Amino acid sequence: MQVFHHIQSLREALQQERRAGKRIGFVPTMGNLHDAHIELVRIAQRHCDVVVTSIFVNPLQFGLNEDWDKYPRTLAADTARLEAAHCDYLFCPSDKEIYPNGMVEQTRVIVPTMTDVLCGASRPGHFEGVTTVVAKLFNIVQPDAAVFGTKDFQQLAVIRRMVEDLCMPVRIIPGDIVREPDGLAMSSRNVFITSDERPRVVQLNRSLNWIKERIVAGETNFIVLADAARKQIEDAGFRVDYISICNSHTLELAAHDDRDITILGAMYTSGARLIDNVSVVLG
Repeated sequence: MQVFHHIQSLREALQQERRAGKRIGFVPTMGNLHDAHIELVRIAQRHCDVVVTSIFVNPLQFGLNEDWDKYPRTLAADTARLEAAHCDYLFCPSDKEIYPNGMVEQTRVIVPTMTDVLCGASRPGHFEGVTTVVAKLFNIVQPDAAVFGTKDFQQLAVIRRMVEDLCMPVRIIPGDIVREPDGLAMSSRNVFITSDERPRVVQLNRSLNWIKERIVAGETNFIVLADAARKQIEDAGFRVDYISICNSHTLELAAHDDRDITILGAMYTSGARLIDNVSVVLG
């Protein structure tokens, strides 16, 4: 695996791959890699000839009082995992490389829909930071396809919209949520879960699946279902950010006659904010 820290040298290497007729796959990450990230690399390998993974803890997508400074940086371990997975290229730029004029004067990419609800309501400016850095990374790597995990369902929807709106020639491929044996979605922030909380945090996933089961059984009072799930999570000892039952395509609150539904939730442990989602397509 070749490791690059600078845009120009990465571009030169990838240009040679393009000249050889190879398709380029891309997996953007913030590092602290776990099995779910490696699965995204494997998905990219199935669709493309060479795969680029980036590691960049993007300060533009962290708000005030968020955890940018304590976000785990594990580059040596991440590099070893990517090498073991036979990733072809690793791009790990500095803040200065990505934001040469600083963040204050950085040109922004804004998706006006789907970004002020759910995680966007709790984290103002977050998705502006995501779409800006992903647009920059797409311009740097110029991939044929990019793989994003479905755990960040809203992020996936926003990036798809950005790509469509800006006519970017990038195929967006979703990767299924990778879970621990008890159902907890794998996340870099799981390291902040305490040993006392760990047996109980699975309640988020259990409550979302409980809503799914009730919807499949024919219940359509989504407000009542969301409130009940919220209480389940609070009874387990956690503070709920949101529980929302949404149209899978628009992320608007689901109507009673919607057939493609995603149930999304976020909650706070003592040291982490966890998100999860489950989807259902009604016949």
